[in-house]
Amino acid sequence: PSLAPCTAAPAAKVPGLAGTGRELEPLEAGAEREGTSLLLLSLPDVGMRGAPGPLLPSPSLGLWGGAAQVPTSCACSLPVPHPQVPRTELGAPAIQSPHGGAGPTAFILAVMCPSLSSAASYTDSSDDETSPRDKQQKNSKGSSDFCVKNIKQAEFGRREIEIAEQEMPALMALRKRAQGEKPLAGAKIVGCTHITAQTAVLMETLGALGAQCRWAACNIYSTLNEVAAALAESGFPVFAWKGESEDDFWWCIDRCVNVEGWQPNMILDDGGDLTHWIYKKYPNMFKKIKGIVEESVTGVHRLYQLSKAGKLCVPAMNVNDSVTKQKFDNLYCCRESILDGLKRTTDMMFGGKQVVVCGYGEVGKGCCAALKAMGSIVYVTEIDPICALQACMDGFRLVKLNEVIRQVDIVITCTGNKNVVTREHLDRMKNSCIVCNMGHSNTEIDVASLRTPELTWERVRSQVDHVIWPDGKRIVLLAEGRLLNLSCSTVPTFVLSITATTQALALIELYNAPEGRYKQDVYLLPKKMDEYVASLHLPTFDAHLTELTDEQAKYLGLNKNGPFKPNYYRCWLGAACSSLGGGGGGDTAAYICACVRISSKLSV
Repeated sequence: PSLAPCTAAPAAKVPGLAGTGRELEPLEAGAEREGTSLLLLSLPDVGMRGAPGPLLPSPSLGLWGGAAQVPTSCACSLPVPHPQVPRTELGAPAIQSPHGGAGPTAFILAVMCPSLSSAASYTDSSDDETSPRDKQQKNSKGSSDFCVKNIKQAEFGRREIEIAEQEMPALMALRKRAQGEKPLAGAKIVGCTHITAQTAVLMETLGALGAQCRWAACNIYSTLNEVAAALAESGFPVFAWKGESEDDFWWCIDRCVNVEGWQPNMILDDGGDLTHWIYKKYPNMFKKIKGIVEESVTGVHRLYQLSKAGKLCVPAMNVNDSVTKQKFDNLYCCRESILDGLKRTTDMMFGGKQVVVCGYGEVGKGCCAALKAMGSIVYVTEIDPICALQACMDGFRLVKLNEVIRQVDIVITCTGNKNVVTREHLDRMKNSCIVCNMGHSNTEIDVASLRTPELTWERVRSQVDHVIWPDGKRIVLLAEGRLLNLSCSTVPTFVLSITATTQALALIELYNAPEGRYKQDVYLLPKKMDEYVASLHLPTFDAHLTELTDEQAKYLGLNKNGPFKPNYYRCWLGAACSSLGGGGGGDTAAYICACVRISSKLSV
């Protein structure tokens, strides 16, 4: 039924919240007040006076604000007497709904309403289509050594960073422990990662540890503009914004590297593009660079290729294959963020949908587990027999992509390889099939083959394109084949804390290592460091480790304080092989041998 307003005197006062005795003054019509506002709605008394009536709006549907304040992001409702409405013997208001049934009891719904001016500035700046490269911007300190979408968004970005800090206990602990020492003093770190609230906490931690940093984004869609603005306002030279072009992407990297009077001596990379650019444009810089820290499958693969070709001229630390990255970031992070990304972009219900996941590494495992739990029918493609057997024993049917491509509703790639989904696969997909990538690079889906005259691209919402065939069939392509979760949604902060702490410790290790400890090769993180990262996160859960007795330690041949596993122990080794080549080829045996060979070089 249609809504009908009740009537009440506009000057009435409404009792305060939760029995505090504080009262709320009605606002004049059209008035706005910064901070918390209260929306007054009416709801029929069910079970008190006859049959329930329809939901009715309150008098004038006015915004009510005043003395009572509600915490940010808090919403509550509670029954209160409707102003100037007499009570009956049953306690219900003695007014009748115009639609019949019982009279309404007023409910107060508390919602957070930011000021119009603040909201407007945020929206306007986000919608500004002027390229950041064409703007002249300065932060409050007068510096213009940055390029972000809009420096005026810094306040919003700072709030996001502060929220992220609450879920990143290990990095905050590193800051406290380094107050009396600066293990990265003199380090000049050039970074190329996703620029989010979580990576901002990492960058500011590196700064607190003594490092100078310059930063670009490793993905053209994953940058949070307000976070980039907050970093620029704090004095970090950041060159990134959401929606960069390919030319912008390389320009930003070059602005980080090619700086008069400043040369990097450490690299923190995600995907290998920064390392590739320096090798291509500024190879002489490697004379002063002490090491590379790489966190992604794609970037690690490129490092191994350089090493095999004898072209890797500095030590490199493989963070991607550390236990803390594989077991936590790749698995738990993707298990939650895959659903978030798909739901935000497609509004799809997962129950009963047929999904094929290409690759059963840790990322693939997380995606499969999440979709299975939501009732999806999940198929897996895999090249590595170990991971393939794991998929079978986890209850998934192992197939070749060609066998199911005509029937599935969703295709997800998680391999780190190229051309896993080809134009032939895309041509054979059913109408409205959703295609997305959870690997790092946009090479897993052959998106370039779709940019032909006979196909029509239609942007239907942010990061969602319909690619339409001449016969009317269409597929739904998410984030143009780039990383779904960071392009279209968010990721769990706590899990990223584990990875970010691992990156920070890897930088400290390489920067402070004595000459000769690491040669021009790719190394895995020492086991002791993995265990230290994990231990920093245990207090969050009020977890208490059991300590070995002297007798037990002697029996096991271990130090009481660890490490508790040898460096060659990698329980996820098969999964790492899969994530390198799953679904598209790769020499698994050679990779296993390489990992064992590299791990044997590590010093505890």
